[in-house]
Amino acid sequence: MARPVRVVVLGAGSWGTTVAGLAARNTPTLLWARDPDTADEVNSEHRNSRYLGDRALPPDLRATSDLAEAANEADVLVVGVPSHAVRSTLSEISNGVRAWVPVLSLAKGLEPGTRQRPTEVIAECLPGHPVGLLAGPNIAREIVDGLAAASVVATQDDRVATALQPLFASPVFRVYRNTDVLGCELGGILKNIVAIAAGMADGLGVGDNTRAMVLARGLAEMTRLGEAMGANPRTFAGLTGVGDQIATCISPASRNRRVGEALARGLTVEQAVAELGQVAEGVKTAPTVMELARDFDVEMPIAAEVEAVVAGRRTAEDAYRGLRRVAPGGEEDMA
Repeated sequence: MARPVRVVVLGAGSWGTTVAGLAARNTPTLLWARDPDTADEVNSEHRNSRYLGDRALPPDLRATSDLAEAANEADVLVVGVPSHAVRSTLSEISNGVRAWVPVLSLAKGLEPGTRQRPTEVIAECLPGHPVGLLAGPNIAREIVDGLAAASVVATQDDRVATALQPLFASPVFRVYRNTDVLGCELGGILKNIVAIAAGMADGLGVGDNTRAMVLARGLAEMTRLGEAMGANPRTFAGLTGVGDQIATCISPASRNRRVGEALARGLTVEQAVAELGQVAEGVKTAPTVMELARDFDVEMPIAAEVEAVVAGRRTAEDAYRGLRRVAPGGEEDMA
């Protein structure tokens, strides 16, 4: 009888812990936490109180704070650390992960400086490994609570995705496949900026019509940049595009949306992030996305306004006045 596949998840934030919990119901799973106290709590109390409150985790889920132990155990490696920490984390274990172990990214940001997507950073740090991502409209606490949701495993090799699907699926968590890694990854990255704009809209009380306009035009910006970079535009109409955008823009649990609300209250970005107490990827990603927009000659007025607010050059109120000054063209330009 074949040995079961062992899944290792690096990063014990809310989403990393949630994905580890999903996998633990299907196969032996180990969660790496940077904080030894978090690992001890997962092992002894089956909880991660900092990120998931009192929600119970599967009793079979194990945790460790030993990064080398985690790397050595992996048959499938899931990278759930923030995007700015992917390279530094993986550089410590580049020789400890066995050859050909598939690696999935959960990160939704761009590496500062290099402007590389997480899967590109992973491929550099762990050459020769099949690399993909798991992404979708996934609010971690709802999934731990057992509410229905869906996600996408995106890899260039559909056979790899097919093998990985059942490791994370459950009767209420559906896992789909997609070979457009670039499009799926960009959707998860770009929607965070739109979510900051949506949070600012709610905080300013500009109304549901304005918020709907921002979401629709924000999706158009995501699609335009994605297509210019070589992604399939149809991907942005799926779970990793508009699906992830809707969840991140409307959920009160969305970190990027909450940052936008705090900015609308007049807080600085540093104060907003401190109040949040977690990583909001859109804050670090906004200036890098605007660099890409300039490189690919793509108009992204909503992202530009968000970047200006995050950088402290404008207020949230200024941003919404700025959006009103943009002259509309034909709506067919949305895609």
